[in-house]
Amino acid sequence: MTRQDLPALALAAWQQEKTVRWFLDSVRGAIPLAREQFAVMLRIIENGRQPVGRFLDLGAGDGVLTAVLLARYPTAQPILVDFSPPMLAAAKERLAPLATQLTFVEVDLGTPFWREAVEAYAPFDAIVSSFAIHHLEDERKRALYGELLDLLIPGGTFAHIEHVAPDTPWMARTFDEAMIDAVWEYGRRTDQELTRDAAATAYANRLDRDANRLAPLDVQCAWLREIGYTQVSAPFRWYEIAVFGGYRPA
Repeated sequence: MTRQDLPALALAAWQQEKTVRWFLDSVRGAIPLAREQFAVMLRIIENGRQPVGRFLDLGAGDGVLTAVLLARYPTAQPILVDFSPPMLAAAKERLAPLATQLTFVEVDLGTPFWREAVEAYAPFDAIVSSFAIHHLEDERKRALYGELLDLLIPGGTFAHIEHVAPDTPWMARTFDEAMIDAVWEYGRRTDQELTRDAAATAYANRLDRDANRLAPLDVQCAWLREIGYTQVSAPFRWYEIAVFGGYRPA
């Protein structure tokens, strides 16, 4: 999770256990096509510098991306960055058997000073992120992409699973309806009494809602090209969810 000019309530939400638990228990596992998103992310990474010896998980949340990468690169050294203590605690719990292999860094991506906390571990063969950078204002997003390029080894990969701006109003409506259906279906696995109306109400009233600062996918890909990334592409898109990235020139 990240923060930059967010409303105070939205900022505080990601540092509250109840918000983090609701996201992890009700939303993270419900996101449609998650396996496909992970697979595309791995394909992007596999096209870059190999092998992956050290990678940065930016806005690491509960560590799911690190788990995916370690399944593919079991000897890699992950650096997990997040500004939410409850999220880092969830990551430590998820990845407990690999504790000696991991480095956790609590730092805010909202300013360029975050780099000071990770520069000692750079350069990275790969940098990954999932549903984190969209919390930044656009100017800060673009600046962060430049900072990430500087932290990559030549030929290194930036691969990103992200919540992006809808192209049309109908796409926004359709995405919300699809997410409500997914949250309802996922929630009924543990609560057969959960109604779709209840799932819709929880989704509409989620505490982190005002934290989103969505940017169009094509605009973000253009930023990456302008900054200096090569082979920029977005191989996956499902309404407001996209997988995209590029490489530091070799």
